[in-house]
Amino acid sequence: MADLNTRLTRSLNIRNPIILAPMGGASGARLATAVSQAGGLGLVGASYGDEQWMRTELEPMRELEQPWGVGLVMFTVARNMGLLDLALDYRPDVVALSFGDPADFIPIIHRGGAKAIVQIHELDQARAAVDAGADALIVQGAEAGGHSLRRGLLPLLPAVQDLVGDQVPLIAAGGIADGRGVAAALVLGADAVMLGTRFLASEEALPSAAFKQRLIASATSDTVRTRIFDRVRGIEWPEQYSGRAIANRFSNTWLGRDEALRDAPDSVRQDYARAVLADDLEQRVIWAGEVLDLVGDIKPARQIVNDLLSDTTRILRNGQRLLAFDKIA
Repeated sequence: MADLNTRLTRSLNIRNPIILAPMGGASGARLATAVSQAGGLGLVGASYGDEQWMRTELEPMRELEQPWGVGLVMFTVARNMGLLDLALDYRPDVVALSFGDPADFIPIIHRGGAKAIVQIHELDQARAAVDAGADALIVQGAEAGGHSLRRGLLPLLPAVQDLVGDQVPLIAAGGIADGRGVAAALVLGADAVMLGTRFLASEEALPSAAFKQRLIASATSDTVRTRIFDRVRGIEWPEQYSGRAIANRFSNTWLGRDEALRDAPDSVRQDYARAVLADDLEQRVIWAGEVLDLVGDIKPARQIVNDLLSDTTRILRNGQRLLAFDKIA
């Protein structure tokens, strides 16, 4: 099986353009290590910056010989820049930034010896990230699980490429779960792809077996876009963002009632916190993307990477055969 070589793989010194999305509470050391050892780039999902969680999951990464990285949510870290310093203490090769203004973060990341890749959802965000010195852009479509804006990846990716040209590599995210999605993203101009939901259904992902079984038993039509899971957790996401998750009893109760949930008694939030600790899947959030219809099993992360590469290579080779008709004509 041939590795796929792009300017991003060369820049990061990885063998293939498969990147693990830094999913909070799911992309821990074990999963990130498996993806990196398979030749991709594993990202530990530090997200909201639980310092003890970060120490627990980042400490094993010190021993990894392959490149790896950590993902941070900027609007959280902006309130405690010590979280960025903590992440850099573990010497990641990459820091992935999302949801905020990267201008204050990128110089610190570069001084720490890491590359900064920035997630964007609109053209103005892409321009701001490039101007701030981003080493690569994660172009995320609304098909993704978790938080995003409203633009689909298919038109957004080439629009970003037209805007930034060859200034930085592009990483496609949202709606990718198999070789068909990887091949399509590469043809559209991406230098790598980032996958979340597909890796959430891996043996190494942190959530429970019951969580993963619920994930693979669900369909794309079972997902909802909402802010209620942020409301109940007390996380003040920027107003323009909502998140895609699998519907459950909690969402059935509160969907479309954001203001009522905001004004609900503290007992609602306390009950939700207890449900998370108990892994109550009818209450706690399961972020998942539109690729749910394509994710039907739980595999080792290495096998997921290998399957992606073999399928992508086969599809790209088949695409080359289409050019033969032009020669015949």
